[in-house]
Amino acid sequence: MGLTSAMYTGLSGINVNQTRIDAIGHNLANVNTTAFKGSRTLFQTQFSETLSQGNGPSVTSGGVNPTQLGRGALVGTIQRSFAPGSVEMTGIVSDLAVEGAGFFVLRRPSGQQVFTRDGSFSVNPDNRLVTIDGDFVRGFGVDENFQIIPGVLTDLTIPLGTLSVVGATQNVSMDGDLSADGTLSTQGSETVSQALVNGGGAPADANTALTDLRAATDPAVALFADGNAITVSGVTKGDRTLPAQTFVVGTDGATLGDFAGWLQTVFGIQDVEGVPGNPGVTVENGTLVVRSNAGEQNGIAITANDIATDNIAVPLPFQFTQAADANGSGIYTAFTAYDSLGTPVMVNLTFALESRLDTGPVWRFYVESPDSSGNARALGTGTVSFDTEGNFRSVTGDQFSINRSGTGAATPLTITLDFSGIHGLSTQTSNVIMAAQDGFPPGTLSGFGVGADGTINGTFSNGMSRTLGQVALGLFPNPTGLLADTDNSFLIGPNSGNLTITAPGASGAGRILGGALELSNVDLSNEFIGLITSSTGFQASSRVISVCSDLLDQLLLVVR
Repeated sequence: MGLTSAMYTGLSGINVNQTRIDAIGHNLANVNTTAFKGSRTLFQTQFSETLSQGNGPSVTSGGVNPTQLGRGALVGTIQRSFAPGSVEMTGIVSDLAVEGAGFFVLRRPSGQQVFTRDGSFSVNPDNRLVTIDGDFVRGFGVDENFQIIPGVLTDLTIPLGTLSVVGATQNVSMDGDLSADGTLSTQGSETVSQALVNGGGAPADANTALTDLRAATDPAVALFADGNAITVSGVTKGDRTLPAQTFVVGTDGATLGDFAGWLQTVFGIQDVEGVPGNPGVTVENGTLVVRSNAGEQNGIAITANDIATDNIAVPLPFQFTQAADANGSGIYTAFTAYDSLGTPVMVNLTFALESRLDTGPVWRFYVESPDSSGNARALGTGTVSFDTEGNFRSVTGDQFSINRSGTGAATPLTITLDFSGIHGLSTQTSNVIMAAQDGFPPGTLSGFGVGADGTINGTFSNGMSRTLGQVALGLFPNPTGLLADTDNSFLIGPNSGNLTITAPGASGAGRILGGALELSNVDLSNEFIGLITSSTGFQASSRVISVCSDLLDQLLLVVR
């Protein structure tokens, strides 16, 4: 009876060490498995046979300890270690590693939710972030403004090559200097045509029909016929040439006053209240008079060939003479804005020194756009005021609108100018440029990266970046209570505790390392030592069995 029990005791030792060797073999087999978590085998003693409970001390005895005979060992548990593994930098943007606590949340195609530390992800043909087994990586999506929607899990999508973004310009910041050391702008240029008459020989006025308009030097020949195209090209404004425009007689207007108003529009002359001089295009004393806005950069020059018509009889209907030049210091600058479709829209700014008050210098600016729908080139005017130390003080007319009708874009395009970065000191020259704006042309998603907080930042071909989503992490009070499943994944176990899904870096969750993978946490040295001790324990237990067998053989020899 005793020898038989000893054999079973030895057998228990063989069994537990064999189990430990199985666990070590599993660890060693997965030593190169991404984010693998090794296990250790913990033994416990089996029940003990109590031969005597012993007794306490008395007057006649010092006490007797219990007498118990153990019946071997058993496997207490196979405990998984969630100690972090080393991190390998891969340079692959879709590879992710968790530094700290937490698991990536996955959704299998069947809908089952599982968890993993293996961040070897990729983007599938449907632009979704998936594991190598096709499970979908879960996280928080974004709304139409690329703002993260917290608390709502979704499959993460990274639409490379398909997602495009565009931004209409709303705010433009200007930078530079407007020198207070210059001449004031008090008048614009004045250009006067030759004397014009009607068919009756009377001086032409604004109501004179274009088809009845004639040069006073040749009153017998009408300058225009109905349907004639009048082309204006080569006219200069300041040091730049205005784009060519065409006026069709009878379609765009029928009278000399209509043509004068059209010229004022295409020249971008602004005659609003408060501007210096007397700008505009008018008909005065039988002549067509063009007066520009004040400032040298607003001065308009028209040569003999700048206004032509397809009337073969009179191909050059007007002969202009420069009666006065514009005066006053000023500069011209331009920048490109974007409408809601991402179409570039050119905006021109012309500055003219208007006054030097005791409170500081004041500059007037004129806003124009050749890309405004129709012929309305002028967009508005305003003033920029500085204090006596050249610091920006105030601005008027800093918001303007560009007509974009007929382009398919939202109209009007309203832009606000910020002049707070401009100074008004007496510098040698004036210089103003656009420092920044919030509009941008169309761009396609060309790349992405994942930040430490799990935010997926997409980069577009136009240089812009937008948030595409955020990787979520799952936390458990007792991660060792998770049930290991296939493919480096875990399932919620009865003893894992309640799941908390959160953003990386929040609620105790670790941070994300992009372009990296967590390696196995198996310690080869420790595992090899475990193999040696387990093998020794196995051999020792088998020796117990062989000794018991030898003793039984000796007992059998006694009866012979």
